[in-house]
Amino acid sequence: MQTIGFIGVGKIGLPICQHLLKSGYRVVGYRRSSLSDFEKLGGVAAHSPAEVGEQADIVFTCLPSDEALEEVIAGPAGLIKAARPGQIIVEFGSHAVPVKKAYVAPLAEKGAVFLDGEVSGTPGMVVARKGVIYLSGDAGACEALQPIVKSFAEVSLYLGPFGASTTVKVINNILVGLHIAGTAQAMAIGLRAGVDVDLMIKAIANGSGGSMQFGIRAPWMAERKFMPQQGSAPGLMHYIERGKKMADDVGVDAPLLDCLLDVFHRALPGIGERDVASIIEVFERNANTNKSVA
Repeated sequence: MQTIGFIGVGKIGLPICQHLLKSGYRVVGYRRSSLSDFEKLGGVAAHSPAEVGEQADIVFTCLPSDEALEEVIAGPAGLIKAARPGQIIVEFGSHAVPVKKAYVAPLAEKGAVFLDGEVSGTPGMVVARKGVIYLSGDAGACEALQPIVKSFAEVSLYLGPFGASTTVKVINNILVGLHIAGTAQAMAIGLRAGVDVDLMIKAIANGSGGSMQFGIRAPWMAERKFMPQQGSAPGLMHYIERGKKMADDVGVDAPLLDCLLDVFHRALPGIGERDVASIIEVFERNANTNKSVA
């Protein structure tokens, strides 16, 4: 039985681990908080990243911050302590390319390969194996991962040199943000327009104006189903800000991103821990304000 390591067993990591376990892999996991849900699934809890690395030739990490990545890779009990020839480490978290790339050489000195990975999809999509996995970096290592990745995602794409996965994820999430904000604007209008809401959603989802984000979040907006959170508004805004910087760096005008960031900045204080679909309230607040002024 092959052992796979996973560090950062959270909203994305836990369903990935569940798929790995169902596929017959032994999964050793680590996170700073409780691993009880992971252990209930049959996972084996480790006490440090290094302990995970000692037991697994393939380690996936999905970490929430640059500081967490630094601790897990290069900290006192980090993966670099256990790194060895032939080991493959993949980071699925959201970090700028230079941040991720800084760990390639130190791990290579120990013979390990560090890959740039990204997960495109909500936790619910990952549960259903509908999340798309992006991989970039050493082509041979990415190819070697394919049978394992297939156990938790129907689609996995090799995107080329290290950093391509992160770049494509930013571009993807520019569209996610635009689609969610567009859905919220359209739904704010549609909910007041006097039509059958369920039929409206069905018609649009199957028509030329539909999108994956509309199909997922328009019903939530209609029902005010904003918990449990499937997508973080601050997390998505972070990607949009990176997308704006990327546009500036490559010399592309991005007025839509300026508008989108303005909407997110106005929405964020009222969203809290709810799903990003609750951004609809910004448009409804504006409508109420305009109505009262009139």
